[in-house]
Amino acid sequence: MTVRSVLVVLFDELQSLDVTGPVEVFAGAARQAGDPDAYRIRTASLDGGPVRTTSGLTIVPDIALTDAPPAPHTLLVPGGAGTRAPDPRLVDWLRACAPAAGRLVSICTGALLLAEAGLLDGRRATTHWVAADLLARDHPAVDVDPDPIFVRDGDVATSAGVTSGIDLALTLVEEDLGREVALAVARHLVVFLRRPGNQAQFSAQLAAQTAEREPLREVQSWISEHPGGDLSVESLAGRACLSPRHFARAFRSETGITPGRYVERVRLEHARRLLEDSADGIEEISRASGYGTPEAMRRAFVKALGTAPAEYRRRFRPPAVPSPGPA
Repeated sequence: MTVRSVLVVLFDELQSLDVTGPVEVFAGAARQAGDPDAYRIRTASLDGGPVRTTSGLTIVPDIALTDAPPAPHTLLVPGGAGTRAPDPRLVDWLRACAPAAGRLVSICTGALLLAEAGLLDGRRATTHWVAADLLARDHPAVDVDPDPIFVRDGDVATSAGVTSGIDLALTLVEEDLGREVALAVARHLVVFLRRPGNQAQFSAQLAAQTAEREPLREVQSWISEHPGGDLSVESLAGRACLSPRHFARAFRSETGITPGRYVERVRLEHARRLLEDSADGIEEISRASGYGTPEAMRRAFVKALGTAPAEYRRRFRPPAVPSPGPA
């Protein structure tokens, strides 16, 4: 079978879950496949010495980067506070050695290291939402998309914050070893098989700011509690006792998003939850979520997530657990 070497770069002040999340996915996939060579994982720091993570944990690497075998199948670069002022030797090593990797993967602010080494120039990339503006400002040659949980651009993959590295790793496992292996790993880790890469980093409520004025906050709550209701600007403005024009202007000013866009996100999120957690049919979910028809919901899902509702449910609804037989 194919030997897939995975080299994980370590440095001080990295985010431990950026390392352990993907490593658990790859190691679990090798076990599920019954082949220890499916992913042969090694960790490496600049001098081969231990590194201390942002949480205070210490990780002891297998080797020094200078002793790492060339051209790994997957080179994984985590994020963390240590990416803000990296050791120049680490950046030099990435610049010289990373292009030989079969695929280059960054988790969270690991994208800052790749960008510093010039490895993201001309590519679309993402990172943790907190660092997206920094990445775009300091590296204008990078096409930064702050919204998705991960982005694939050729043989380079970048992911958003922390746990999104698990989503990206599961995607790579599915690509390498098939859906059944990836699903078995996801079940073991008690996560969905994978979220699509273009799924937003935020829920609707987190993506928008909370309005300062109470009437607007109450409207935000009303939208979330009644996604199937009349959520036109005119109706919402009436609830806030404002004219539609004044309401739309004030809502955007205080939340950073238009009322229509906020309603779209709430309805999409509500429909996603029902597809994941309920046994309701597509038509019933489309009505409950305010879409009216299955076709309207399908268009919204394809536009936002790149997949139809039925396929979304197939991917992300946990498998039914059979009831135990009689004792």
